[in-house]
Amino acid sequence: MKPDYNLIEKYNVPVPRYTSYPPANFFVNEFGNCEYIQAIETSNHEAPENISIYIHIPFCPKICHYCGCNTHLTRDKQKMRVYVDAVKKEIVMVKKYLDPRRKVSQIHWGGGTPNSLPVEMVEEIMAVIHQHFQFIQNPEIAMECHPAMLDARYIDALVKSGFNRISLGIQDFNLKVLENVNRDAPEIPVEELVTMIRSHKNIGVNFDFIYGLPYQDVKSFTETMERAARISPDRLVTFSYAHIPWIKKAQKILEVRGLPQASEKLEMFEAAYNVLTQTGYKAIGLDHYARENDDLYVAVKNRTLHRNFQGYCTRETTGQVYAFGATGISQMESAYAQNAKETNLYVEQINSGNFFIEKGYSLSKTEKIIRHVINEIMCNHYLSWSEAAGRFAVSPEEIQKTVEFEMQTFGGFVNDGLVNFNAESVEVTEKGKFFVRNIAAEFDPNLKNALQKFSKAL
Repeated sequence: MKPDYNLIEKYNVPVPRYTSYPPANFFVNEFGNCEYIQAIETSNHEAPENISIYIHIPFCPKICHYCGCNTHLTRDKQKMRVYVDAVKKEIVMVKKYLDPRRKVSQIHWGGGTPNSLPVEMVEEIMAVIHQHFQFIQNPEIAMECHPAMLDARYIDALVKSGFNRISLGIQDFNLKVLENVNRDAPEIPVEELVTMIRSHKNIGVNFDFIYGLPYQDVKSFTETMERAARISPDRLVTFSYAHIPWIKKAQKILEVRGLPQASEKLEMFEAAYNVLTQTGYKAIGLDHYARENDDLYVAVKNRTLHRNFQGYCTRETTGQVYAFGATGISQMESAYAQNAKETNLYVEQINSGNFFIEKGYSLSKTEKIIRHVINEIMCNHYLSWSEAAGRFAVSPEEIQKTVEFEMQTFGGFVNDGLVNFNAESVEVTEKGKFFVRNIAAEFDPNLKNALQKFSKAL
């Protein structure tokens, strides 16, 4: 698969990443603690029934220049202790409003650097979750880990606490790239870390990479992908670097050091795609790859792939997301709610027995329809008007009206070879997968008058 570089300039415009709809920069301050509690109680009567838990650990021993996440630079174990105790309290506070019959299908630890915590603190939080919640059979319990801070003891403890998937944030194997983005290289080779992880039964291994960083080029990133394929993780992610210096000022450092042009980023994407698909991986959604027997790929074939703030997931592990920790975003069927971003404020409020919802959003039926349509395009690259209509008990014509579908607009995508559509469906082509954010954006009426800023599509 090769992108048409004549289309790059045309479609390399700012559009949302659509990890949620509406995107997080549409959230409003008027949504507070009372609205959050009401949303939790409402969520007990909505689908999906399963519970997905997100734990945010903001701490990092050093801050990578590319990072767009909410992080807290510290190695102070006492600060970590205070924070962990607050997270445990928040879990118990939220559980009070959840139907006890609902079960956990997914737990995801993100950051920051979750494995910057002493593993004993991780065990404490997991013990609280196990104490207060029931689980489905074979839930997915995953942690994002910095490979430079991982060893056999830590891995063994994670497995003992119930983790069955470990995501290694490698970003690049090229040491020059890592040095220039202020990221430590692992002392234990990644190959050895994977052997340690796989010494345990039924533990999945993910690799995360970023392309579009200084000193990356097609040759070096191809070599990184080839090494990754030889190690053979279960899943791989190749994230396109999102340059948002108006939010994350540290990213301006990368401008000085030189960022690849959009055309070169597309070549890196193409190189990764070719290496991985030629070595047995299947493309999943926008930026994920998995083995043919992986649950995610099975979901793609069945057109049942889903996406939330935690990434792609299957119908079985899909749950409404309840987030714990500073800046965590809960993603319920009818509302989003984001915790306070400032760690000390979060801890202070939780310790006083109160939530601290900084902002959020209540979705209308119209927005739920738009969200579903965009999710189908982003995840399954296919939209059935009749399926969407059945889901919301309206006509296909009403779905089209809601997303302001205009045949002449999509005619441009058809002419460019990005989509095929007829009266029944819209399908993204192989070529169109490079531009799926642009295609999804055409189903987003809010975007037409949006004042918010977004990263470029490519």
